[in-house]
Amino acid sequence: MIEGVRVKQLKMIPDERGRLMEILRRDDKEFIQFGQLYMTTAYPGVIKGWHYHQKQIDSFCTVRGMIKLVLYDAREKSPTHGQVNEFFQGEHHTILVQIPNLVYHGFKCISETEAIVINTITEVYDHKKPDEFRVPYNDPSIPYNWDIQLR
Repeated sequence: MIEGVRVKQLKMIPDERGRLMEILRRDDKEFIQFGQLYMTTAYPGVIKGWHYHQKQIDSFCTVRGMIKLVLYDAREKSPTHGQVNEFFQGEHHTILVQIPNLVYHGFKCISETEAIVINTITEVYDHKKPDEFRVPYNDPSIPYNWDIQLR
């Protein structure tokens, strides 16, 4: 596991009215501080990546569909420098993945329906000076192939 990454198994609580799932609570060890909560979506097969943040820490939870969330540790002084982590997240695997700052991340919608991702971030998004640094999904400096991998 890339240093600083945390994974929290989430619990779905169904009843006759529907479902409830706590994603991130103030008393969770994964909670750092609240900056903002937002939703992003991806259509089937779409890749959103790569990017990293200098200050912001992300906590991803997919509430509809499925994504393949991929992290790459490019931090030169990190003991896990060069490591890649893959997480399959969504309706069939309800987890929260916390992504440290300076770690590249991206995701691909792998479900047949649009994926809906909820992200709780530690900083407020600054529209004039975004804390977001992007490279293309197929950047050769990141050792990852987004194609389906047969194991």
